[in-house]
Amino acid sequence: MAVNLAVLASGRGSNFKSILQAIEAGDLDSSVKILVTDRGNAGALRIAEEYDVNSKYIPYDRDNRRAFEEQAGDLIEENECDLIVMAGYMRVLTPYFIRRFENRILNIHPSLLPAFKGLHAQRQALEYGVKISGCTVHIASEDMDSGPIIAQRAVPVFDDDTEESLSERILGEEHKLYPIAIREYAEKLELI
Repeated sequence: MAVNLAVLASGRGSNFKSILQAIEAGDLDSSVKILVTDRGNAGALRIAEEYDVNSKYIPYDRDNRRAFEEQAGDLIEENECDLIVMAGYMRVLTPYFIRRFENRILNIHPSLLPAFKGLHAQRQALEYGVKISGCTVHIASEDMDSGPIIAQRAVPVFDDDTEESLSERILGEEHKLYPIAIREYAEKLELI
């Protein structure tokens, strides 16, 4: 039985696309039922159109985050989604949404958590001088970038790295890791 996914995205959608490619290749027994984005110009919307995935742009109001989350949550439930995958979703989820879908929301972060939480993790890694960085797939919790870890991938950090070069190296690993982590977590929950 395929696991039904909802994807939350804010940006270009490269992790979203890697998930769709893994499904298309038969590496992930899943179906993306809905893409929800908080930005009307998100590249993820073009990818959804390319792959014929149902998508919805919901305007985001920082002063009323719950309104967005209620609409998104209703769409997720209407589409009978088993898991929610944050793929470049650049908003902090409220406790309301986390509790509504407890243990059913996955996120990918461009560091080896628990190190370098939040924005600009790659810049943080370079400023700290680490020699190894990477990416982490974890269960979203009420504390940002703090939920239980599902999987990680490491990459070397080179002396001449910039934030852009390190980000690109980590992103390449994110594209490989996310579909694997989704499959493993879905199997653990006996959704597949």
